[in-house]
Amino acid sequence: MTAEQRRETIIRAALPLVAERGAAVTTAQIARAAGIGEATVFRVFDDKDAVLEACVAAAMDPTHVLQQLRSISLAQPLVDRLVDAVDALDAYLNRMGAVIGALHASGNSNPNRRSGRGTAEPAQPRQRSAGRDASQAATRQAILELIEPEQPHLRLPAHTLTDLFLGMFFGRSRNLHQHTGIDTRQLVDLFLHGAYSTGRAA
Repeated sequence: MTAEQRRETIIRAALPLVAERGAAVTTAQIARAAGIGEATVFRVFDDKDAVLEACVAAAMDPTHVLQQLRSISLAQPLVDRLVDAVDALDAYLNRMGAVIGALHASGNSNPNRRSGRGTAEPAQPRQRSAGRDASQAATRQAILELIEPEQPHLRLPAHTLTDLFLGMFFGRSRNLHQHTGIDTRQLVDLFLHGAYSTGRAA
């Protein structure tokens, strides 16, 4: 196993533990979950905070969810494409929120603070902001590509509907289903077909 493969194995094992326990997780627990000795963790990472940093970066990395969005079949009806997109993005946001939320709750909201590293590199916030903007742009493009083939049948331009879709689904409360009983498919159907019942004139 290469050093990079070992690193990925440790991060994959650590992510659910960090989401559950935050900074209280120990390197011994991470090593057990990864099926390696604790000393191996420290051959890859300088210390536990370095593992936590890597977990935050992995949780925020949009690479996997963008691959999922791009793999959604255009042969499906639009409603199915958009349901799959919401499910993929929800899973990504929930995973990211669980990791970052657990670290906040355990009093370690910024692992970069160790040894003053969080303040030593003022360019980091700009880099993070640029990365977030690029991720949002790539996500928007992936959703646009799911909607665009239906343009001849749409009342509004596909790019406008893409922005409305993202605003509607990712500005919504995570407890919406609990409060209303409306699931993702019903919400997508409402987005596509409106609130009136079939045959009702607007």
